[in-house]
Amino acid sequence: MSEMKEHENKSEPAAPKNRRYAKAVPYVLLTALVIAIVLLGLRLKSEKEILAAESQSIKADAKPPVNVVALELKPSTIRDRLELPGTVKPWTTLNIVAEIPGRIIRKAVAEGQRVAVGDLLVQLDAREYRNQYLSALAAHETAQTNLARFEQLQTKNATTQAKLDEARTQVAATKAAMDNAALAVERCTIRAAIGGVINRLPVEIGHYLKKGDPVAELLQLERLKVCVGIPESDVDAVRRLQTFTVTIDALGGKTCQGRKHFLSRTTDQMARLYDLQLAVDNPDGEILPDMFARVEIVKNVIQEGIAVPLYTIVTRQDGKVVYVVEDNLARERRVAIGMLDGWRCEVQKGLSVGDKVIVVGQRNVNDGQAVNVVRQITDTGEITR
Repeated sequence: MSEMKEHENKSEPAAPKNRRYAKAVPYVLLTALVIAIVLLGLRLKSEKEILAAESQSIKADAKPPVNVVALELKPSTIRDRLELPGTVKPWTTLNIVAEIPGRIIRKAVAEGQRVAVGDLLVQLDAREYRNQYLSALAAHETAQTNLARFEQLQTKNATTQAKLDEARTQVAATKAAMDNAALAVERCTIRAAIGGVINRLPVEIGHYLKKGDPVAELLQLERLKVCVGIPESDVDAVRRLQTFTVTIDALGGKTCQGRKHFLSRTTDQMARLYDLQLAVDNPDGEILPDMFARVEIVKNVIQEGIAVPLYTIVTRQDGKVVYVVEDNLARERRVAIGMLDGWRCEVQKGLSVGDKVIVVGQRNVNDGQAVNVVRQITDTGEITR
């Protein structure tokens, strides 16, 4: 009995320890299960990504070719040019005014009429001035007679030198008065000093004109001036040019050649532009003053260059590219561009004559993508046809 009690007493401490192990087992199993689930999830995610990549690759391979239009590059003339606005001005504007007072008794022309040098415009009443001329003429003739008498007396020593000098002075004075009176009579007839068109004639028969009153405005229109403001950055290029193309939009885009007449040495203080004046022939009078003009300034010309439409160039962070067609695939070409010619851009590097540049559909392709050339052109103007 004592041995059994001793054995029971020895077995009692092991029971709590087994109970502790039993309690820890569920936690261990739960942790293992969580780890297994996480590992399984990672594996499934990796397999899903692999399947997605393979699916995307299959879709890319199965993507149909993109329809494009290709431009076969050929050498062309490229012009570095700009257009500036200008205004048409008469070659000469002459404002004719009255040089003496007088009443108008005849008006020989009308507004809009062409006149030649010396044609009569307006006639003033000259009767008073003729009377003054006749009076001055009589005084001059009397002075000449007196001078002749004193000269004859001088030969006989019958007069003094002072009286002879006074007679000569009187002749000169009356001659000047007579010439002034004759000039006044002449100024009663107002004539055209230049050939041109009567633009304004603000007088009527019966009007009394004072000295300096306007009589007519005369314009020379057979030749015109086109005035253009040139920015400082373009002055050097303009200085080397002699001819310019002028377009008049009001006349349906009529173009004509302008010759450099004058380039100012200073700028307009407000706009900071240099004034360029071009001479333009206008024999039929079709171009009118104050019409707006567009002046083309060609700063540089490349005769055998390569150019592509500006919209075909795709800008990337690391440069500019265009897409060309090679073996029915779109290939990316990095290019270096130069000057602009309207909506064309010079390509200095990256393209060669004969390359087929994608000009329609270039935004829908990537490097290596299959393309279907539905149309091939040699001139960009064919795109809109």
